[in-house]
Amino acid sequence: MILDIFPAFVFKEVLCMNIGTFDSGLGGLLITKSLIAAFPEYNFCYLGDTARVPYGNRSPEVIYEYTKNCVDFLFRKCDCKLVIIACNTATFAALRRLQQDYLPVNFPDRRILGVIIPTAEEVAKRGYNNIGLLATVGTVFSDVYGIELSKKIKDLKFLHGVSAPLLVPLIENKGDEFAQPIIDSYVKKFIGSGVQAIILGCTHYPYYKKLISDSVSRILGDDVDIISQDEFLWKYLKDYLNRHPEIESVLGRDGRNKFMVTDINDSYVAQAKILFGDSNIRIEKVEL
Repeated sequence: MILDIFPAFVFKEVLCMNIGTFDSGLGGLLITKSLIAAFPEYNFCYLGDTARVPYGNRSPEVIYEYTKNCVDFLFRKCDCKLVIIACNTATFAALRRLQQDYLPVNFPDRRILGVIIPTAEEVAKRGYNNIGLLATVGTVFSDVYGIELSKKIKDLKFLHGVSAPLLVPLIENKGDEFAQPIIDSYVKKFIGSGVQAIILGCTHYPYYKKLISDSVSRILGDDVDIISQDEFLWKYLKDYLNRHPEIESVLGRDGRNKFMVTDINDSYVAQAKILFGDSNIRIEKVEL
């Protein structure tokens, strides 16, 4: 099924490679929008594994296999030079293994990046050492943020993780009317922790950024910062491309973007149109 909203195009094959972004669902679409806004000249290929969303409650081995399927598709079918895993769960469960085992054998001249290390670097830059994390069950219990933050922040005092498994289903199914009391129940778990900032450790959660921010202000106070990945990941991509001209020099600059999913439903289409506008997005269903 293709939503024929945006003119079809074919990517050039010679010295015109693309940037791939991947997520299990809507979260990566929001991150992709922020990257397109920062780099309108580049070509982006977005893949949402909507047929298998959510990833957050699955085993690391299953997450790895799903992520590998999607990354492989972006390299083989979309001619991506660089793929950004715009999913915290997939980043902690699959990124390192893909970089160490999959890339050297299959695509040694291409690269895969994640979202967790840039987020840890952003928190460190802001000077916080008592930090909250709102994320999926898998991300919280992996302690990946504790590990990475401890590398960046020498005087890290506390990382208080709260898993929020109901938020992704609400976002994917347009359950906004039920969101506020559920968000409040999660935010209340930070009471007494003294956190200076709360990381939104799932790329879906910025959809509820205002609701979360309002809840934090009411329950914890106005001085708790919200760390939202859609606001700063573009800076780290810019820095990466500046440091890797061998990647940047082969990227296409036609400003054309392709959006693909493994399943299409009305809720996803409606959310995508809200994000990009009715006339600015064409979504294609693909088989991995």
